[in-house]
Amino acid sequence: MRIDESAYRSLEISKILDIIRRYCRSDLGARRIASVEPAGGMDELTDRQELFRAVECYRDARGDLPWNSKLSSVERCLDEARASGILLGEELTRVRALLLGAGRMKDALNEARSEWPIFSLLTRDLRDFSHEEEALSVIDDDGRLQDRASDRLRRTRERMRAIRDQIRRKGTHLLNDASISGMLRERVLTLRNGRHAVLVRQDAISNFPGIVMDRSGSGNSVYMEPHSLVGPNNEYAACAEDEKEEERRILRKLTELVLSRAQAILDAERVLGQIDLFYALSEKTRRDGWHMPVLEDGARFSFRGAAHPLLGAAAVPIDISCGEEFRVLVVTGPNTGGKTVALKTAGVCASLGWLGFPIPAAEGSALGGIDDIYSDIGDEQSIEQNLSTFSAHISRITKILAEASQGSLILLDELGAGTDPDEGAALGIAILDALQSKNSLVLATTHHNPIKRYALTRPGVESASVEFDAVTLSPTYRMLVGIPGRSNALLIAERLGVPGDILRRAREALQGKEVSMEDIIGELQERRTAIEREGAMLEEMRLETARARAEYEAELADIAERRDRMLEDADRKAIGIVRNAETSAKSLIRTIEGASRKDASRKLGRAKKHFDMIKEQADHREDERTQHRSKPDERPLEPGDVVVVVGMTQAASCTLSEIRGDKAVVTAGAAKMEIPLKMLRRATGTERGMAKKLEKISSGGGIRFNGADGGPSVKISTPPSPLGVPASIMIRGMTLDEAMPMAERYLDRAYRAGFGEVTVIHGRGTGTLRREVHSLCKSLPYVASFRLGEATEGGIGITVVRFKK
Repeated sequence: MRIDESAYRSLEISKILDIIRRYCRSDLGARRIASVEPAGGMDELTDRQELFRAVECYRDARGDLPWNSKLSSVERCLDEARASGILLGEELTRVRALLLGAGRMKDALNEARSEWPIFSLLTRDLRDFSHEEEALSVIDDDGRLQDRASDRLRRTRERMRAIRDQIRRKGTHLLNDASISGMLRERVLTLRNGRHAVLVRQDAISNFPGIVMDRSGSGNSVYMEPHSLVGPNNEYAACAEDEKEEERRILRKLTELVLSRAQAILDAERVLGQIDLFYALSEKTRRDGWHMPVLEDGARFSFRGAAHPLLGAAAVPIDISCGEEFRVLVVTGPNTGGKTVALKTAGVCASLGWLGFPIPAAEGSALGGIDDIYSDIGDEQSIEQNLSTFSAHISRITKILAEASQGSLILLDELGAGTDPDEGAALGIAILDALQSKNSLVLATTHHNPIKRYALTRPGVESASVEFDAVTLSPTYRMLVGIPGRSNALLIAERLGVPGDILRRAREALQGKEVSMEDIIGELQERRTAIEREGAMLEEMRLETARARAEYEAELADIAERRDRMLEDADRKAIGIVRNAETSAKSLIRTIEGASRKDASRKLGRAKKHFDMIKEQADHREDERTQHRSKPDERPLEPGDVVVVVGMTQAASCTLSEIRGDKAVVTAGAAKMEIPLKMLRRATGTERGMAKKLEKISSGGGIRFNGADGGPSVKISTPPSPLGVPASIMIRGMTLDEAMPMAERYLDRAYRAGFGEVTVIHGRGTGTLRREVHSLCKSLPYVASFRLGEATEGGIGITVVRFKK
């Protein structure tokens, strides 16, 4: 893909890249942005997108890839080293930092390749630099060679330190000499021009035993080298020269090593620059909501909510597309209305997308295979080339017509402008025809009504306009596809203060078809605006209604749930009170002497009737809660459906056999029952499995439960249950407060339903539930006997309760 130089300039791509460059952490990313080129094809573009997404995922999952703030480009240093043959210590330090950064980056990417295989595109250009890193480790961070860089350098520096110590001792002795110290301006030994000296007063020069080296800045003193330090200074200077020579030799050797891997180092710099570029794009994406476009086949694009990045927060997002139902889009409307911005926004999004960058558009935007981008935007008249505005436009369009192809995206601003309106419009139509014959993608803006009519009637060409608010006399910058726009020149002139009599004469001068066309366009725009406004209001009302309904239903459900919990808790407490009262009353009777036993029994009977009424009311409310919690069916029940009887303590599935008016015949194993239809609901997936188990009951198979606490499995052969009451109850795993009221209520209902024998499944556990169940059975007058289960029934994990006849 190629962006024409004129398009690159008119779309201001460089300014947009400068905005992205601000988020780079080093000049590696900045240089990478400056050199980035559009992808060569769809495969390369796909790889670029996948790489960016992989780096984004890595950043979300594991944080940023390893980075060093000291990283910088070494390309220029290497170029200079090829000419000079030597790199300074500071430059080699930058090379070492780059190699270390590349090594850490390679390790991190290799470790993540199992999760993001696309990282192999980066790691293949990151070579092993361990040998070079080791060689460059002899340089300090400030660029100075360490003593271990060579034996000769070590020995030379050791000799220099010994001489320096000798000089310091002699200098100290000199400074402390009373005959000398009086001649000194300062009692300090200094280094002047590489030699150790002292600062002597002007009037003592002839008396000081030494050689004049230099005059002080004030001119009142001179630097003199004492005779006693001449020999050591000479030896120190010779060693210093040896040190410099050895350092140059080592630096040249290290430079040769670096230059031998120059291409590999530049490859590593490019990869690190790419990572820094991805970081900058990631920051821009997260801050401004840019998105990676979806790639599609064919030359097309569809940008949703696209905004020009140079406009910042003032940009109005637009939806613009081309290449699906039409390949030429003609945008019309008033000056300053946003036509040119719309063209540039589309061109910028296409350009950034083909660079492999996220684009300033909403998620779901799409970009197809575009081969090149051309533009004719702005005024490029040239005095030197003797080109007027119109001539400059025509020169660029001529070039575009010669090079455009089916995969070209062409942006033409103010088509047909700069010359006679009739001739300009005719030429514009002819240009659009020529480009349409090449099947190019074309976005064009114009004010000419003949071109507007052409766009309305020509197949494959679509009209669009930028909206203009006639009330405020200002543009809204919204794109309206399907309707051409009015130029609104007179309205804008009125807003800018043109006298009224001039405007009146201008309106009188407008006659015929042009006026008719403008009026039709204005009426279409007004109707569309009104429809869109009403549609937006209706959508807002619909959303508000849906929100209110959801809140209302949630509140009702919460109220019902809280009511049920309160009633259930109250019933549980009431039944507990009743049971405790009965137990207390019976105990009281046993303590009463014979004379008052009959009177106490009558009182107990009245109390028992009251308690029975409380229990019946609790049972009734429990049935209502069960029915309330059952969900109504979306479709009517039909024979063959697996159903559940609402109100059963434990939901048991059965099959609906027949419907007789408001009654239903259901089959539960071998038993058939007639039940009011309103008491049935359709079974869930889990409950349907109970129907198959009931078939085993009818053949004597019963239902098999796993034994409690790892005990043997339990097989309970159960006769057909009376309506609404099962033959057993499961209270295993409940607390005493939960289990005992439920067990007592169940035994009472089972006795009244006509059962001869039922089973209470309490589990093995610690035996607490079992003992409480046995105590309960002893206190109930209608219980004839109870026993623990046999080994084949569940053992001590169940209690079989037999009722009185």
